[in-house]
Amino acid sequence: MSSDFYTTFIQPHSGIIIKICRAYTNSQEDFEDYFQEVCLQLWRSKDNFKEDADWSTWVYRLSLNVCLTLLKKKKNNAQNFASDYLPLELYEESKAFPDEDLAMLYDAIRQLSEIDRAIILLYLEEKSNKEIADTFQVTPNNIGVRIKRIKERLKKILNGKVN
Repeated sequence: MSSDFYTTFIQPHSGIIIKICRAYTNSQEDFEDYFQEVCLQLWRSKDNFKEDADWSTWVYRLSLNVCLTLLKKKKNNAQNFASDYLPLELYEESKAFPDEDLAMLYDAIRQLSEIDRAIILLYLEEKSNKEIADTFQVTPNNIGVRIKRIKERLKKILNGKVN
């Protein structure tokens, strides 16, 4: 992967990639593997980008798909990662959260269903209901209702009322 590709296409979106990978992993090692695989797949797939959506939406979708695929592979005990390089600045940014509240939030997010995790991550990225709806090909109203339910579930999880 060229440093130009990384600087131009990955680095500006590293925040969402990190959040998605963090939400679907439980350890630093898994996080690094998922992040590396997402970056590799972005590089491999860059020529498939058809510009019918924003680059950031495409990055989000691809990142989510890679993480879900790796999660399924991990459940089947078949981990195959094609890359083993994580840039130092992203490694430092991705380490266990120094803020305990943020770490607790990600632990709670990991308890959500895969689709609810994806929705709440976009919400936390301050995407509009319409942008989130476009990503999942549903109505903005549907997303609004789901976000409300997800927030309620997260509150229960964080208050220790749900496992």
